[in-house]
Amino acid sequence: MNESEREMQEKINNLLSRQQLAVLSTQRNGQPYSSLMAYAYTSDLKNIVVATGKSTRKHQNIVQESRISLLIDNRSNSENDFHAAMALTVMGKAQLIKDYERAGYLELYLSRHPYLEKFIASPSTAFLKIKVYHYLLVSHFQNVMEYSIRDEFDLFT
Repeated sequence: MNESEREMQEKINNLLSRQQLAVLSTQRNGQPYSSLMAYAYTSDLKNIVVATGKSTRKHQNIVQESRISLLIDNRSNSENDFHAAMALTVMGKAQLIKDYERAGYLELYLSRHPYLEKFIASPSTAFLKIKVYHYLLVSHFQNVMEYSIRDEFDLFT
């Protein structure tokens, strides 16, 4: 791993650790849909974990089309945002967490969001991991850094 990749990983980790919510974007029949979501992430940046009700539009969209994006940013809605705000776009594929993986991801998720324990335990909640393939980090509204975790096509094998 080169210095540039280490710097990018550090910036991504810092932003992910400081924020609690992300905007999840899904689509169905060409129509985009966005939702605010609590998330957790693995330290290797390969997976992001979310939970949603099984009857929600976003879950129905994911079932039909598993490719998603997330937006995580640090804006404060102040003038300083034009100089200091960063926005991270995460691209990946959402999938249900398998039973053998559940305990580890559950611990990860609840360590960040303990107040969601009843929600995550409900049979009507879908517990999902997003297999990340690419990150785009934008700062100063012009500086774009890209970091690939895996090839997008590897997600479908």
